[in-house]
Amino acid sequence: MYQQEVPQYGTLLELVADVNLAVLENNPQLHEKMVNADELARLNVERHGAIRVGTAQELATLRRMFAIMGMYPVSYYDLSQAGVPVHSTAFRPIDDASLARNPFRVFTSLLRLELIENEILRQKAAEILRQRDIFTPRCRLLLEEYEQRGGFNETQAQEFVQEALETFRWHQSATVDEETYRALHNEHRLIADVVCFPGCHINHLTPRTLDIDPGAVDDA
Repeated sequence: MYQQEVPQYGTLLELVADVNLAVLENNPQLHEKMVNADELARLNVERHGAIRVGTAQELATLRRMFAIMGMYPVSYYDLSQAGVPVHSTAFRPIDDASLARNPFRVFTSLLRLELIENEILRQKAAEILRQRDIFTPRCRLLLEEYEQRGGFNETQAQEFVQEALETFRWHQSATVDEETYRALHNEHRLIADVVCFPGCHINHLTPRTLDIDPGAVDDA
């Protein structure tokens, strides 16, 4: 899905795979170390993604969704210290066996509306967020079924994946008028990105590289 939305992502994956291969060929000790640590198999599938949500309720539902995938919140980050009006956690597997199967983490940020200084704009942003639902009705039903029954059958699991994808899909059209978008953007561009669209689209998805410099040069 993300590669369809951002075609250059496919090029990035190829570039990183080539860089990783070259590094391992030129560094037998690193290759041996990764083999011994059982990290080599997951190297080219490990990803770091990032999303942003607007309300505590959205974050709570995401927690339930990620739990089905074996991913749990790890650590806390207050990005307001860097001038960004969010606080964050990373959802990921938490034991070695799970990490071997699913080497993926999603850095998830929650907008802090209280940091919007303009009270009228803050209230408007809150109202916009109250009116949206970033989860499909079927996704919500499947979450309840999983929690009641303690699992999915194969058909439900496949359906859940498809419904969950809709939460993270990019939406081209905003849900607000241009004036509202500009007002929120002028407050902070991240606020506009979180509030003005109907979902919490993936804002970046990064593969693991063993040497970032060659990739940056080749991509320039």
